[in-house]
Amino acid sequence: MPRTVTQTIGDAQVSIITDGTFSFTPELFPGTAPEHIESLLTQAGTSEIATNFNAVLIRNNGRVILADAGPRDLFGPTCGYLGEGLAELGVSAAEVDTLIATHLHPDHIAGMITPDGAAVFPNAALHVAEADRVFWSDSSQFQGALSGIADWASLAQAVLAAYAERLETLKDGTEAAPGLSGLALPGHTPGHFGWRLDSAGASLIHVGDIVHAPALQVADPEIAISFDLDMDTARAARKRLLDQLASDGTAFTGGHFLQPAFNKVVRAGTGYRLQPVGT
Repeated sequence: MPRTVTQTIGDAQVSIITDGTFSFTPELFPGTAPEHIESLLTQAGTSEIATNFNAVLIRNNGRVILADAGPRDLFGPTCGYLGEGLAELGVSAAEVDTLIATHLHPDHIAGMITPDGAAVFPNAALHVAEADRVFWSDSSQFQGALSGIADWASLAQAVLAAYAERLETLKDGTEAAPGLSGLALPGHTPGHFGWRLDSAGASLIHVGDIVHAPALQVADPEIAISFDLDMDTARAARKRLLDQLASDGTAFTGGHFLQPAFNKVVRAGTGYRLQPVGT
């Protein structure tokens, strides 16, 4: 199966690489009644809470940018296809000059290093929000935490160490590369970011993980997921962003959208629905 889908945004070629697939369980959405989840899934024509793990390759003005890098082999045999996706696009790891981590969760950064901690992208600078760098670098915050969370912190620290000499701070509204700027979307993690690409009069917004389960959280942006460190702040960011996207019609994508993954959003009742770009 194809691992990539590509869209032209102005003068840029933007490719979504599906590094893996997964399904969430209803228990991951605390405070949401199971019958509400079932109703939304029925409306979406599905019986499972499906999600993708996406990386995004941007080729623009001679730059080769990779935003997030997937979970590598951490989540089993349905994941770990970043290399296959890059090969499908005819891009080698050495050609990537810029890395962006929307945040330092494992399903976004594991693909940036090998299992022994070496940088996969030898010529790339890594852009990450300072708040996320500080949070995940402080091991004292995870003492006594569930072992899985401590492992997440260890992975984040390994990625930061692998790119220590090429680490750049991603800031809200400032450019990581020409035409590509950070977009603060707090709540999921302390420094969680999206980004905005502007090229030749066209734009694309990446919403990071402010939407994990499109079938649920687009239709009802009040629904929170347990991976959000601050559910109320993440909920507010999601509602604000979806309202903005519905108002201005900007195309968008994200870390967990299903293919074709390039969408616009339109209002539907008290929530929203996705409208694939080009339809």
